[in-house]
Amino acid sequence: MMQHVTSTPKGRSVTKPASPTASPAELLSKETLLRAYRNILTARFVDSKILALLKQGKAFFHIGGSGHEAAQTAFALALVSGTDWAYPYYRDMAFALQFGYTIEEVMLEALHREGGPSGGGFSMPFHYGHKEWRMVSQSSPTGTQFLQAVGTALGAKKEGKEEVVYVSSGEGATSEGEFHEAINWASREKLPVVFLVQNNGFAISVPATVQNAGGSVYEMTAGFHGLNRFAVDGCDFAATYNVAVEAIRRARNGEGPSLVEADVVRLLPHSSSDDQRKYRDPKDLEEDLRRDPVPGMERYLLDRDILRYEDIDAIKQQVQESINAAADAAEQAPVTKGSLVLQNVYAVPAVPKASYRPPASSGANVVMVDAINHALAEELERNPQMLVYGEDVGGKKGGVFTATKGLTQKFGVERVFNSPLAEASIIGTAIGLAVRGTFKPVVEIQFGDYIWPGFMQIRDELSMMRYRSNGTWSCPLVIRVAVGGYIHGGLYHSQSIDGFFAHMPGIRIAFPSNAADAKGLLKTACRENDPVMFLEHKGLYRQSFASSPEPDPDYLLPFGLAAVKKEGTDITVITWGMLVQRSLDAAAKVEAKTNASIEVIDIRTLNPLDRETILGSVRKTGKVLIVHEDTMTGGFGAEIAAIVSSEAFENLDAPVTRVAAKDTPVPYGPLLESAMLPQEADVVEALTRLAKY
Repeated sequence: MMQHVTSTPKGRSVTKPASPTASPAELLSKETLLRAYRNILTARFVDSKILALLKQGKAFFHIGGSGHEAAQTAFALALVSGTDWAYPYYRDMAFALQFGYTIEEVMLEALHREGGPSGGGFSMPFHYGHKEWRMVSQSSPTGTQFLQAVGTALGAKKEGKEEVVYVSSGEGATSEGEFHEAINWASREKLPVVFLVQNNGFAISVPATVQNAGGSVYEMTAGFHGLNRFAVDGCDFAATYNVAVEAIRRARNGEGPSLVEADVVRLLPHSSSDDQRKYRDPKDLEEDLRRDPVPGMERYLLDRDILRYEDIDAIKQQVQESINAAADAAEQAPVTKGSLVLQNVYAVPAVPKASYRPPASSGANVVMVDAINHALAEELERNPQMLVYGEDVGGKKGGVFTATKGLTQKFGVERVFNSPLAEASIIGTAIGLAVRGTFKPVVEIQFGDYIWPGFMQIRDELSMMRYRSNGTWSCPLVIRVAVGGYIHGGLYHSQSIDGFFAHMPGIRIAFPSNAADAKGLLKTACRENDPVMFLEHKGLYRQSFASSPEPDPDYLLPFGLAAVKKEGTDITVITWGMLVQRSLDAAAKVEAKTNASIEVIDIRTLNPLDRETILGSVRKTGKVLIVHEDTMTGGFGAEIAAIVSSEAFENLDAPVTRVAAKDTPVPYGPLLESAMLPQEADVVEALTRLAKY
C-alpha cells in the first residue's frame, strides 16, 4: 500500500500526515513524552557506560544503538508490553528498555551475570529476550528472526487474538533471503506483524547501495501485494510514532503486515571491535551528528513547552545516576558458574524410559508409511493445538509419499496445510509457533537433500533456543524428513543426513527401522518438549520386512531405548534404519557358516543414544561391528566407535569395525549406487573377518 511521501535529509521517503486532525504523537501526554525522552537518554547513556566497563575489562563486547533510539522508543511505546510480541535485533536497546527491560537487567547481561533475562551469561549481551514481556530470545545471525516472527503472528491469527508481532533489523539483514520469504508469507496471509527496518546506511562497513538495487528497502518491497509500506525519518520521534501507531493499528485490525523503513543514523561503530573511521567519510559522520535524535527530541519538547532548558541537565544527571546504580548492583551479582554449563540443553523427557511397556496390537500388519500416517492422525485427535504442514502435505495429495494422506479432510485446512516451497520458511515459522507455548508444529521436509535452506534455522535457532535463553524459551516441534538411498534417487534424493544433525546439541534424533517403532517414536516426538528430527527412510516406507503389527493408540516408545533385535554372545552389530534388516540377514548367513553367535542392536534414536544397551552387549561379546548408511568419514558410527573404545576397551577382543557408505555422493545409476552404499555382502564380509579374529 503506497503512502504519501516527502524527503528526508538523506533524500529517502517519509510518510506525511494523512489528515489535518491531531496526530497520535500530538495526543501523547506530557508525562508520556517525558518518559520517552528519558528512555532515549537512558539507552544513549547505557551505551557509554558499557563502553567504559569494556575499557575496564569488566565487559567483553558491546554493540550499540546510538542514533536509533527515537525510532525504537516510538515503536515500543505504540505496542502493548506483555500482550504484543517482540523480536528485536541487537541494536534495539531503547526498544527493550521501553518495552519492559530494566537498566539493571541490561547491565546483568552486559556483565554476564546470573539473573539476566535473556540468558544469564549463556547468551551474548544485547541479544535481547524477556519471557515476561514476550520478547523472544534473539541470536547473532542476521535475518533469522523474520520468519519466527511470522510464525508467532500466524499463531495469533489462528487463535483469534488481537496481538501484534514486532520484528526489527538493520537494512543489511534485508539482503537475506529469509527476509523476503517472511514478507511473502506475512503478506499472503495478512498476518499481524510489523517489520521495522532501521536503515543507518551501513551493514558493518558495506553501504546500503551495495545491499539492494535502489538503497531503499521501501522501494525494494513494492511488489508484495497486501504489504503496507511506510518510510519515515527515524530520528524524528513524533513522525515515527505516528507511523508506528498506524502500522500497528492495521495489523491489529486484520489489515495485514507493514514494512516500515526508518531512516536513522549510526553514531557509534558497528561494535566494540570495529572502527568506522576506516571506511566512513568524516563529512558523513558530521552529518549524522546533526541528525542526532537526542537533541532532536529535546528541541521537540522545548518547542512545545514540555521541557525547559534548565530541566535538561537535571534529567540527564538523574538518568546517569540511575545507570551508575544499576551497573554497581549488576557488578555485585554472581557470575554464572561453570558448573551450570550443561544446564538446559534439553528438557525433561515427556516420555521417560522407565514408562516403557510393550505395545498391544490388533495383529493386523501395517507398512511404515501408514503407521506414520496413523500416528499423526492419533496425535492430531489428541492435541487440538497440533499443526501439520509442509510442501504438498495438505489437500488430497497428502505428501509425495502419502504420509499425510486424508489428514486435511479429517482435521481441516487450518490444521493440516501446504506451505510455500521454502524450507527455511517451514522451519522458521514452526519455531515462531512453538515459542508461543500453545501450538505443536509437526512439519515435513520432503527430502533430506533439500533441508539445507533451513539449516540456519535448525542450527542457530532451533537447537540453541532453550540453551541460550537458560531454559526460558523452548521450541517443542517435530521436523519429519524423508532420507536415505537404495531407491535409485541419485545425488539429490538419497542422502543420509543423520551424521550432520547428531552434531547439534539441543535436538533429539529418531531413525526407526520398522512400522511399529515409527509409530511409537513419532507419537512420543509429538509429545516431547524438545525439538525432534524424525528421520524416515523412504526405502522402508512400503517394504514388507519393515511392516509389523500396528501398535495400539496408547503405545509410546521412549527415546534412548535401543532394541536388541537378535541376541548373541560373540559379536555385537550396532545399526539403525535400512541397515537393520540387512544386518539381521547377514548375521543369519554368517552364523550358518561359522560358530559365531551374533547380537544385533537397533539403536532407534541417535540422540539420546542408549549407551547402556550398547556397552552391555560389547562387554558380553568383545567384538563390535557398526553398520550405517551414511558415509564412513564423519558418520555417526565414528561416535559410537569412540564410545566403545573409550568405555569398553578392556573388553574388546578385536578392533572396532565399521561398514558404511563410501565417501562420495550417492550416484544415480543402479550399479554405481550399489557400489557406493553398504550392501548385505559388505556386512557378511566384515562379520566373517571378526568371527575369525
